Amino acid sequence: MPGGDYGELGGSLPAIASLNASYSTSLSLPSPYLLVTPAERKTISDVRRTFCLFVTFDLLFIFLLWIIELNISSSIWERLKSEVVLYNYRDSFFDIFLLAVFRFLCLLVGYAAFRLRHWWVIAVTTLVTSVFLLVKVIVSSLLSVNAFGYVIPITSFVVAWLETWFLDFKVLTQEAEDERAYLAAVHAACERAPMIYPRAVSDGQFYSPPESIAGSEEDLDEEALGRRAVTAQEKEYVRQGREAMSVLEQILAQEENWKFEKNNDMGDSVYTLEIPFHGKTFILKGLMQCTAELVYQEVILQPEKMVQWNKTVSSCQILQRVDDNTLVSYDVSSGAAGGVVSARDFVNVRRVERKRDCYLSAGMATDHHAKPPVGRYVRGENGPGGFVVLKSSSNPSVCTFIWVLNTDLKGRLPRYLIHQSLAATMFEFMSYLRQRITELRPSFRSVHLT
Repeated sequence: MPGGDYGELGGSLPAIASLNASYSTSLSLPSPYLLVTPAERKTISDVRRTFCLFVTFDLLFIFLLWIIELNISSSIWERLKSEVVLYNYRDSFFDIFLLAVFRFLCLLVGYAAFRLRHWWVIAVTTLVTSVFLLVKVIVSSLLSVNAFGYVIPITSFVVAWLETWFLDFKVLTQEAEDERAYLAAVHAACERAPMIYPRAVSDGQFYSPPESIAGSEEDLDEEALGRRAVTAQEKEYVRQGREAMSVLEQILAQEENWKFEKNNDMGDSVYTLEIPFHGKTFILKGLMQCTAELVYQEVILQPEKMVQWNKTVSSCQILQRVDDNTLVSYDVSSGAAGGVVSARDFVNVRRVERKRDCYLSAGMATDHHAKPPVGRYVRGENGPGGFVVLKSSSNPSVCTFIWVLNTDLKGRLPRYLIHQSLAATMFEFMSYLRQRITELRPSFRSVHLT
């Protein structure tokens, strides 16, 4: 992490299973987001740029036809006065030109300035254009004036629908395919990355994870599961956990791209980052006045006990411990936004690792036979995210806590309401965590010294 401790991290260890052993392993994986940096990737794709040019052509072509129509029978200045100053809906082409300006502004703002990946903007412009032109052709007297009474409305109608076809079948489709190809390539590059296997470190650390086993990833899975047969479902849980951990590391590596949203009086800050195929991800970052091991114990090591002090969660249950790194949990969130957002339940796979001076817990949504969706709660779905606790290199009595949250609460909720409630929930969580740390710090210090 630029400017922080994360950039110095070099290894991963299994966690959760033991509180006694203390070893370290080093795993080097390239970040897919760093293989092709945001600056090197095109801000606007070629196909989207072509679409924007076509929208500009639409405006200029309609304007050209209108100017020709103004100059065809009399002086252009007289026709301008007749159609603009003395505007009449039934016999003026000026409003069709304004319709082209409306399409131009909406489409360029939506798809060039904001780079939207949705069809709703062009759906609005095409609908407005179609209804307006149909009404104008029916009630106006333009068809009896000259040939432009046919040409301009038909041209405007056809071009508007061509823009819709081009965006829906070319721009959005091509960009989605390009994104899938990019992610497939970088994921393949990650799979080819070299591994650096375990080496021992000091044995005096508190709540340190056990030593990992050298060898292939498949050997590691089967050994960690107690030398019994690994089922396909367990392998899938391990794969999902590793995928979530990989995305979490990529998010941490892009701190310079985090967009600041808001902060609170305690100095905690919430940022956002757009993740391909997962959408907006919320990131909370705060400084804790305690050791990293204490936060690791309360937030990462014992998730099922979080309900004792965290009022944003009403239930947390461990459904299955897959291996020393991986578990499946069932969580129920409390209501938010004053009850407007009702309680949601989630089934998540979690993977915990330690990387030198950092503890990480990454997770994402999964399925488990013990907790199918029920009617009592709306089943939410979490994208890749998790908790990160960073030790301070200069002061061991403080640490940095990071919460990465990517979630789909489902249901018919306004997006702005969801975003506001998520940021508020993250700040609320931090207040409960600080209160818990204040209660535990004396006893934790005495146990650690003992």
